[in-house]
Amino acid sequence: MPIELKVPEVGESITEVQIGTWKKREGEGVAIDDSIVEIESDKATVELPAPAAGTVTKILKASGEKARVGEVIGYLEPAGSAAAAAPPAAPPAAPPAAPGGQPVVDVKRTGSRVDIGSVQMSAGDALRVMPAAARVLGEAGVAASAATGTGPGGRVTKDDALGAVAAARAPVPVSKLAPAAAPPARLPGAREERAVLISPIRRRIAERLVEAQQQAALLTTFNEVDMSAVMALRNKFKDVFLQRYGVKLGFMSFFVRAAVEALRAVPQVNAEFRDPHIVYRDYADIGIAVGGGKGLVVPVLRNAETLSFAQIELGIADFAKRAADNKLKLEELQGGTFTISNGGVYGSMMSTPIINPPQSGILGLHAITDRPVAIDGQVVIRPMMYLALTYDHRLVDGREAVTFLKKIKDTIEDPTRLILEV
Repeated sequence: MPIELKVPEVGESITEVQIGTWKKREGEGVAIDDSIVEIESDKATVELPAPAAGTVTKILKASGEKARVGEVIGYLEPAGSAAAAAPPAAPPAAPPAAPGGQPVVDVKRTGSRVDIGSVQMSAGDALRVMPAAARVLGEAGVAASAATGTGPGGRVTKDDALGAVAAARAPVPVSKLAPAAAPPARLPGAREERAVLISPIRRRIAERLVEAQQQAALLTTFNEVDMSAVMALRNKFKDVFLQRYGVKLGFMSFFVRAAVEALRAVPQVNAEFRDPHIVYRDYADIGIAVGGGKGLVVPVLRNAETLSFAQIELGIADFAKRAADNKLKLEELQGGTFTISNGGVYGSMMSTPIINPPQSGILGLHAITDRPVAIDGQVVIRPMMYLALTYDHRLVDGREAVTFLKKIKDTIEDPTRLILEV
């Protein structure tokens, strides 16, 4: 008995989804737990696994179509079921043979027309065309009038029919072809357009960004940080760190730890405007913006204040891998209190990031570039990075925003502060 493939629950308040890519086609076999189809919601993309080994027999919803949670979108025939394929159609019976060995051609008269096999001709043509010739002409779709009879009484023989078929299939000389119309003049450059259906995640990203712009009082403040100390510390211990924990020591763990210290110092940035209250938090759930297969997603490091450098790096690496495969869980994308976005990995020099509501702040990191800076009265070249903090001015005043960003700068430029928590 076929198994119904139904849209699974993908999260609270989500009742409708969009069918993504079908990983298996009709008639294709699957093993148990094989991914059959992607289910896209406005929060995440999940995969529907095969509940049993068998064969996908029917797909009811194509990619891009909407479906409701619990709706049947296909059927799976379990392996070893009694379903049998329809017996193959019997081949057409060969026409009976005449006593002389010549096939008998079915002749039907309709008015002044005569059907001989699969070729239709006038009654006069039917009398002069031999049955074997009629069969050749009918199979090739060539009119009997195209053949010149060379048999007794001008009858069309099989050889005459073969010659007519060959002549009909011969290429027409170029000299006899009508002159082709000149192609329309092409404008320089490609002018093609492609319409791609908006994914639920991309639609939700757009809605959230517009919501943030319309409902929050956004303001961005900037600073710059000398990355020399962090780069020296990273280069000194990166090999040992990799050997011990199995993950590379990156810059993001330093900034997560620095953000935790800054959020402790300036709790307004870690708060939420929940009218008529402001909700302050004594924990830090920090979202890390990563590029996923369906767009930018922000999985959350829970209780980042309790995590070590290795735990942070392992968590981020796991998020990045599963985001690329669209395998992040819905609950991993919800509930962050602060976000860090690293546009520097793409070469961004400076930007004004938009907060992820209802959060009150987002830290933007940018590319590290060697720039001349004045230190102790001397101009030196240092690896510098611009920092940007976008915040909700309803909760965070300019003084708190600048203090927060200055705390990040001081901690990164002297990472021993992370050990002493000062």
